[in-house]
Amino acid sequence: MKWKLAALAVATTLSAQAYAQDCGEVSIADMNWNSASLIANVDRFILEHGYGCDAELVPGDTMPTATSMIEKGQPDIAPELWTNSVKEALEQGIAEGRLTRAGESLVEGGEEGFWVPAYLVEKYPELATAEGLKQHPELFKHPENPDVGGLYGCPAGWGCQISVSNLFDALEMDKAGFELIDPGSGAGLSGSIAKAYERGEGWAGYYWAPTAILGKYDMVKVDFGSGVDEEEFLSCTTQVDCADPKVTMYPKSPVSTVVATEFSKSNPDVMEYLSKRGFTNSDMNALLAWMEDEQANAEEAMFHFFESQPEIWKAWVSEDVASKIAAEL
Repeated sequence: MKWKLAALAVATTLSAQAYAQDCGEVSIADMNWNSASLIANVDRFILEHGYGCDAELVPGDTMPTATSMIEKGQPDIAPELWTNSVKEALEQGIAEGRLTRAGESLVEGGEEGFWVPAYLVEKYPELATAEGLKQHPELFKHPENPDVGGLYGCPAGWGCQISVSNLFDALEMDKAGFELIDPGSGAGLSGSIAKAYERGEGWAGYYWAPTAILGKYDMVKVDFGSGVDEEEFLSCTTQVDCADPKVTMYPKSPVSTVVATEFSKSNPDVMEYLSKRGFTNSDMNALLAWMEDEQANAEEAMFHFFESQPEIWKAWVSEDVASKIAAEL
């Protein structure tokens, strides 16, 4: 793998110099979770070698990236944006002609919710519901305060931090003896699940799919007993100033590729590619599981994807573009 990366690094540099004049500079948000980083790397490679772009990955996160794209028009592309988390800002950016939806990066949408390990539900079936969960704070001891139960939320700065906090309040988890835990990072959140599962301990909190974690560990999504109130979710649950949040399950999450409008107007071929480029949850779960098993980074997973599933990515591009990419590989 290291030999491949070294050889391809040389090819990447020479190819970028040869083709950059065709497309120009392109900035792509490299979000700080695996599926988004994988897609960003795939886009970078395809845009560089298939469309002649001088593509660059820039660090990104849901809220800061959306805000920067609206206010500054940069980065040019956000490959995986969970749009429910920034719906109001996104709609405003589209209405003002600053942002354009290019397509769905996860064609089946994303799944969010509160989860508990299946082995606990087998022993305590009531844990599959929010009311049952609140009856057992003693099973989910807070790592810093064992006198209360701990519910893992989203890291600070993630869009889902707002919805988790509002649902924690709506469910009155504090009155049931729970405190909300900031895991510090995405790795901290996934690591807390792995640690609890391997020890057979209690764990409760927010997570999403597609992910390697939910593919590797058998988890049960907690039923709030409310159904989905999409209007409530979008108008209040996901808003930082939601004064009186109500209980609602997470609706299916659109996961889109969003592009700065100025870039979209000058690059119709790239926009056509982005409109076709998308992963099913099962395909993405498999790639994420491979990353975890191989301890691979997003760039290594990108090469694995290109090499192992050409039938998928070749369907996104023309024969000419596919030939250019294949030549680099």
